[in-house]
Amino acid sequence: MISQESEPSEPSQNKPSLAVLLALLKPFYFQYRYRLLFGFLALLAVDFLQLTIPLYLKQTVDILKNGTATSRELLRIGGFLLLTAAGIMALRFTWRVLIIGFSRRMEAHLRARLFAHVLAMDKSFFDQHPPGDLMAHASNDLSAVQMAVGMGMVAAADALVISGAALVLMLYISPFLTLMAVLPLPLLGLSAWFLSDRLHTRFDQVQHSFGLITEFARNSMVAIRLIKSYTREQQQARAFGELGENYVAANLKVAVVQGLLFPVAILVGNLGMLLILYYGGKLVIKEAITLGDFVAFVHYLYMLIWPMMAVGWVTNIAQRGFTSLARIHRLLAARSRLENSLPAVGANPCVRPEHPLQYINGQAQGPAPTVPYRKKGVGGEYYKEFSARFRSDPVISLRALNFSYPHHHKAGASSLTGISLDLRPGILGIAGRTGSGKSTVCRLLTRQYPVSEGMLFFANQDVNSLAPALIREQISYVSQNPVLFSSTIAENISLAVPDASQEEIEAVAKLAGLHADIINMENGYQTRVGERGLRLSGGQKQRLAIARALLADRPVLIIDDALSALDVETEQQVFAGIRARVTGKIVLIVSHRLKLLSGTDQVLLLDQGKAVALEHHEHLLLHNDFYQAMAEKQQGRGR
Repeated sequence: MISQESEPSEPSQNKPSLAVLLALLKPFYFQYRYRLLFGFLALLAVDFLQLTIPLYLKQTVDILKNGTATSRELLRIGGFLLLTAAGIMALRFTWRVLIIGFSRRMEAHLRARLFAHVLAMDKSFFDQHPPGDLMAHASNDLSAVQMAVGMGMVAAADALVISGAALVLMLYISPFLTLMAVLPLPLLGLSAWFLSDRLHTRFDQVQHSFGLITEFARNSMVAIRLIKSYTREQQQARAFGELGENYVAANLKVAVVQGLLFPVAILVGNLGMLLILYYGGKLVIKEAITLGDFVAFVHYLYMLIWPMMAVGWVTNIAQRGFTSLARIHRLLAARSRLENSLPAVGANPCVRPEHPLQYINGQAQGPAPTVPYRKKGVGGEYYKEFSARFRSDPVISLRALNFSYPHHHKAGASSLTGISLDLRPGILGIAGRTGSGKSTVCRLLTRQYPVSEGMLFFANQDVNSLAPALIREQISYVSQNPVLFSSTIAENISLAVPDASQEEIEAVAKLAGLHADIINMENGYQTRVGERGLRLSGGQKQRLAIARALLADRPVLIIDDALSALDVETEQQVFAGIRARVTGKIVLIVSHRLKLLSGTDQVLLLDQGKAVALEHHEHLLLHNDFYQAMAEKQQGRGR
């Protein structure tokens, strides 16, 4: 079964307080305070007009019973009713536009904030939160919050005003009847209190289940060719069906709670109506109240029944919104393990090595760094100064670099131990057994994971004193599995340089050995590559990613085994294009192919997370057993 590498985190038992969650929405309420003010004024006006209708009915019934009704009087009352209905219609439209519009704007702002927050997170965060889980937050959770702050808030306010005003008017007509009407209300309050917490827990499970099913569907669509090639369609459909059944079961548990809330609310309202019909009828017979009073009282009781029923509905919406907002809060509360803030001037002094390190028996040897460097300037000026300095003299220093993946990372992941070296302009090959730490080095250089202070330096400054985005702006990175967008070839190549000219795009495509393939396609550079480059071969994807990196023209180029899908001849053509483009730049090429490594300036050998050699290709062929074994195997395959 093809499934996600990790599952969305289980529903948390630590619920943030209501004050904490409301603080998340407070900026939106403040920003749209005038819209909300006028919206609620319109809502209150609607409620006031609705409360006048029973008074018109009371007046009509009384004059009819007393025999004092005239056509003119009835027309007058009918005209007032018509005007009231028109006012209700206009004001109801107004509050819907203002308040529901606010909830939609709040949803859009919160979604944008959530998206921006996710973009700023490090690799560890994405190891814990697969795309399906994040999509559930951005869809179902935000919709639940929008409903709670939209119709939920309106229903709550409407029910509060209507019930309060109706009770006052009912008390005015008959305190005794009012007491009879509210006698069943404690039953509703106890039911809502008992069921609300269970509704919160069960809806949390619904959202968690939705995240699982979304992630499974996403993975299945991405891996559809693999699923078909292994004829796993039935197994995937069966697994998806099981997830769907779990999702339905979770929703049914929520429906059980909802199914209890609504009938209880209706039961309470009808019990009150039953008491009013009995005792109210007796009062009319005794002429303690007029028939008009009785009719008006019944209408006010109907108005009171709506808030009773709304208690269940509002409780349901509020609990869903609270649960979803708590999930969003937990996501927004997550913090990147990478340092994003720049230190004060003079903080985190970095040191410049006087001489490059050398390796003797696998151990780094060299003088201790002695020349301190302190950063100058802040904000944008410092960014410009750092970028200019690094581009003019790119130097990356690793000092006893140690690293272990977070505990939630996939089992058996590589770690690094005591790696020390200087990376200067030139082409460095990186080789080693599977799991020796080659890709880990690349991930740390691109700031996907945090490193301790004093271990990694760019332009003689500790990376922990630099924003990760500033480091990444210096690096073009080509991963083992290039990511392509479902757009044109030209747009994919120019990802880092959107305003690149057609000539510039074609120039790097030629260096990457891809231009001839592109011009033979139906639409040339305007050919759409499909989802994740579906229409391209593995080698074409890798060469397109190489062209993209070359066009970015950054001081550091890292190619993490991204030439593996090429034949030897094409590989050498691409390598020649890379060498022609990268003068004065730091280039790291992870590869197992000795033909490619032989063209590099030096080769770094890693073994079990340790650097065991840093030498020229020819030297390693003569003196390194592992390298010699690699050469013998590849020569054997060549024969």
